[in-house]
Amino acid sequence: MRRKEDARFITGTGRYLDDIVVDGEVHGVVVRSPHANARIVSIDCDPIRSLPGVLAVFTGRDYVAANMGNLASATALDGLDQTTLQHPPRRALAVNAVRYVGDPVAFVVAETRNQAVDAAEMLMIEYEELPAIVELGRALDPDVPRVWPEFESNRAFRFTKGGEEAVRNAFADAAHVVELELVNNRVAPSPLEPRGAIGVFDADEQSYTLYLSGHNVHNHRSQLADLFGIAQERLTVIAPDVGGSFGNKNPIYPETVLVLWAAREVGRPVKWVCTRSEAFLMDAHGRDHVTKARLALDRDGTFLALRVETIANMGAYLSTNGPIVPTVASYVSMGGNYAIPAIFMQVDGAFTNTTPLDSYRGAGRPESAYLIERLVDVAARDLGFDPADLRRRNFIREFPYRTALGMTVDCGDFGTTFRMATEAAATAGFEERRRAARQRGRLRGIGISSYTEVTLGPPADHAEIRFNDDGTITVIAGTHSTGQGHETVYLQLVNEHLGLPPELVEFVQSDTRHVPSGAGHGGSRTLNIGGGALVRAAREVHAKARVAVAHLLDVEPDDIDFRDGLYTACGTNRSVGILELAARLAQDPELPDTVPRDLSTRSRYEREGFSFPNGCHVAEVEVDPDTGRVVLVAYTVVDDFGRIVNPLLAAGQAQGGIAQGIGQALLEQVVYDQASGQPLTGSFMDYAIPRADDLPPLPVVFNENAPTATNPLGTKGAGEAGATGAPPAVVNAVCNALNIRHIDMPLTPERIWRAAKDAGLGTDLAGCRLTQARL
Repeated sequence: MRRKEDARFITGTGRYLDDIVVDGEVHGVVVRSPHANARIVSIDCDPIRSLPGVLAVFTGRDYVAANMGNLASATALDGLDQTTLQHPPRRALAVNAVRYVGDPVAFVVAETRNQAVDAAEMLMIEYEELPAIVELGRALDPDVPRVWPEFESNRAFRFTKGGEEAVRNAFADAAHVVELELVNNRVAPSPLEPRGAIGVFDADEQSYTLYLSGHNVHNHRSQLADLFGIAQERLTVIAPDVGGSFGNKNPIYPETVLVLWAAREVGRPVKWVCTRSEAFLMDAHGRDHVTKARLALDRDGTFLALRVETIANMGAYLSTNGPIVPTVASYVSMGGNYAIPAIFMQVDGAFTNTTPLDSYRGAGRPESAYLIERLVDVAARDLGFDPADLRRRNFIREFPYRTALGMTVDCGDFGTTFRMATEAAATAGFEERRRAARQRGRLRGIGISSYTEVTLGPPADHAEIRFNDDGTITVIAGTHSTGQGHETVYLQLVNEHLGLPPELVEFVQSDTRHVPSGAGHGGSRTLNIGGGALVRAAREVHAKARVAVAHLLDVEPDDIDFRDGLYTACGTNRSVGILELAARLAQDPELPDTVPRDLSTRSRYEREGFSFPNGCHVAEVEVDPDTGRVVLVAYTVVDDFGRIVNPLLAAGQAQGGIAQGIGQALLEQVVYDQASGQPLTGSFMDYAIPRADDLPPLPVVFNENAPTATNPLGTKGAGEAGATGAPPAVVNAVCNALNIRHIDMPLTPERIWRAAKDAGLGTDLAGCRLTQARL
């Protein structure tokens, strides 16, 4: 089944946040800090209040005076030492100080956006600039500026997981210990549609409505209701079509609060739409870890223990999910698909004078995969093992397998997936391709990433199948699509389980008026949990229908067959269609009490266990040592996503994630000036994302030999796998090409050129000493 929603997306008939115009709406513009760290000396709002069209100017002092609450962050995490936790207040507007470039200082509301922009530019603010710290590697040093002076250091928290003593003993007994320090670079998610919000306040009802370019509307409703001190029933949250998220539309942002508050104060709907320049300053960034990892092995190369110490950047504030990403969302897949008897990890969250960090595609699992896959390659290089053999030797083989950090991997077929990928990549013929490249003055390299991640997100959700009087049905989902194709796959499941054609099905999501509850998307959870709820609802529809059909056809419920939307009494030609049955039940006033009068069903499903998407990526690159340019000449992917419900959607999700993973590996990095704290990557002129000619063809093959039993569909999740497997595959390939131990992402031409120069590589490659790929 092809994507149903694309018809409106590609013909310009989608309905996005900026397409919505509310009667009487006015426009808000945020005034942001130009400094990374400064004290607010004064704000003079009076001169701009009389400007044409200006309705109101709000500052942090107004915010405090209105008794507005703070933005919340998840900190009640198992493994997080609460005695080390420093959780400073985050208000929608800064009060006495600003702590990163882009920190909201004031909110100007005017009749038109241009009037609001003009007024905002004229607002007089006096700052006392202070020293800033933006370098994560030094953030915890005792002599650097403190983001929050009231704290003893910039450490936000400490998180530990695993058996430290067991790891210490394993390292003491190990024949080999390999150590690697690496950086997981900071990235800007950059969805196609920037964020936006419209706040509406009904003074008569004392109720609010929020239109949001975001997702997880019920979570937004609960957090915002707490912040405003109101019952959830007084806040409606609606998300129209959303043009991408990649995690950065998950958090509760200051602007979301501001439009609702301002709408209440000015008595008009207030609209705010983010510019791309604002997005680079304000939208939550992703990744940004500095890690030291150590792997213990015996003489034969069997893994004995893993120790990981990470400093994770939190930015200036703890964002909604910021503390979760390097801790809980990371440990669940720590160690990858390898049997490692002992693991210990320690994470220090660090404050810096930078944009706060939050979820980015994969959120923790890509960081874990990058760490272990680079470490395995370095171990193979340092100790003389073949990197493919070293992986195969240590794969988990017996299931269920309980990891050293307490996760139960229910199933997997790692060896087959690995073999399928290396055979498809023709690794046996790589050396010939390498020699041919050398004749052309190019260095060719090959890299493997055998990754595992975990499907996360809230563990339960609801789905409803509603039979309408006009002969159609409505599917109401608690999950939320921001472009992944949920409408298509839900309608496909309705067709598969109820035999109804998609054109008779209306799909409803992301509107708290019509969706009673839901947990949105995140962690590749939709098919596992939302799909599980829909399948359970379909089964309950059948259970009700069989009772009704048994009454109408005078047969036993067990003697009824269902096929292609038709219930048939076995061995007879008596039948009734499911829509006809629904209509007859609604119209028959004389049904006995034992017969249901409506087939409509709402069902809840809670996952029975975690699922573990996994796969193998093989990247092949050519490097020009004179310019540092890296060209991806081939890319091979075999993924195990369990049962594949829709191959088109699954492949699209994998390819999109791979593109983002390649972007992080080769191109993308948010950069700050170390002295001033000013961001140097404030637009697409400075921040490079992949273009079509940066990517090779990305064929995706699926291994469906190990469907999971943790949900009714047997699916494992597909949305974040590509971004998990791609970065280590690319970096491994480039290190192989240059014959170097390690180089940090992004592998920009300058970095590669310097590495090649340091390795003595140039146009004349005849004398170059190159390692064998041995795959």
